Amino acid sequence: MASERLTGQQIADEKLTGWTYFLNRLRTRVATPDFTTGLALVNAIAAEAERRDHHPDLALRYTFVDITLTSYDTGGVTGRDVRLARAISTLIAGAGLAQECASVSLIELGLDTPQAAPLMPFWAAVLGAEVVDGDVRDPHGVLPAVWFQQSGSEEPRQRWHPDIWVDPAQVRPRIDAAVAAGGALVDDSEAPSFWVLADPEGNRVCLCTWQDR
Repeated sequence: MASERLTGQQIADEKLTGWTYFLNRLRTRVATPDFTTGLALVNAIAAEAERRDHHPDLALRYTFVDITLTSYDTGGVTGRDVRLARAISTLIAGAGLAQECASVSLIELGLDTPQAAPLMPFWAAVLGAEVVDGDVRDPHGVLPAVWFQQSGSEEPRQRWHPDIWVDPAQVRPRIDAAVAAGGALVDDSEAPSFWVLADPEGNRVCLCTWQDR
């Protein structure tokens, strides 16, 4: 039987140092001094994952490794992921490396439209993606997902806006940096689920977290 899917608050209560949670996944980033060190860490994680028969997604870059955990049979994070996250953190520390989640974020694209259904097949086609539960999603999980927000048809209007998913602790620093760069906080009525910001020309973006969802 599949493990029970955990809520965002249950995951937060686990107090996993260096890990963040959004879009149904645990995520962390490990800086590495060189490619060989990163590869050795990936191999160590792979061995532990095989031993547990529960496997993360790993992205090996020249100077860092990104690690993502989810239970595909539940569509979210379970106790298996929490336990593997702790084991991976032990491997990271044992290798003399450090993990963090402050720099980890993910982008989704929102399209404001009065009629989403006729548009979904087009965006799935040009992205080489598929329509899943009303969103356009890359089956390989590489490209940003596209979701559709019901809107009016008044002109002019902004049709596209990015959603940036971040760790809750990073919201305030990013808002402060955006305002210092000439932007504005437009709406925080849905916080802590999301905040709406705008650049100096009024183009909007949302900072999103798992909280209050």
